[in-house]
Amino acid sequence: MSDSGALVRPMREHDLAAIAAIEARSYEFPWSQGIFADCLRAGYCCWTMMAAGGVAGYGILAVAADEAHLLNLCIDPDFRQQGLARKLLKRLLELATEHRAGIIFLEVRPSNLAAIALYETAGFRQVAVRRNYYPAREGREDAVVMTLRMDEEVTLEAVESPGGLG
Repeated sequence: MSDSGALVRPMREHDLAAIAAIEARSYEFPWSQGIFADCLRAGYCCWTMMAAGGVAGYGILAVAADEAHLLNLCIDPDFRQQGLARKLLKRLLELATEHRAGIIFLEVRPSNLAAIALYETAGFRQVAVRRNYYPAREGREDAVVMTLRMDEEVTLEAVESPGGLG
């Protein structure tokens, strides 16, 4: 399947219930609807992936000074493997560039191999591990810290590559 017809647009308040529902279906320890509302109020770059007439995913990027932090990127389980994550990540990287961010940081669970592969395809590199960062069923799980230097050649075409994940 492809992402034809999918649209990335700014997140709106009325999207939050659908976004929180996707988050709850995707993660054992999801963000609350209130956290998403706080991100909107704080002025973060909050974007929604629309497909098949509804919300299919979302991404949140915080930008301060010359740094960006990818806080959340998620695609509804029913819409995965269609290139939507790649398309959404591409938009978030464009926003980081528009805000003149020199580097983007993110944390990802080491168990989330699909996300790690997507980020590596986009040029992110693993730079550190944050011990016991995430809540987990049996205690805590580490986070892999990844960065993308925007001053290096960032090829957005690589993010769109059909060989990538999403």
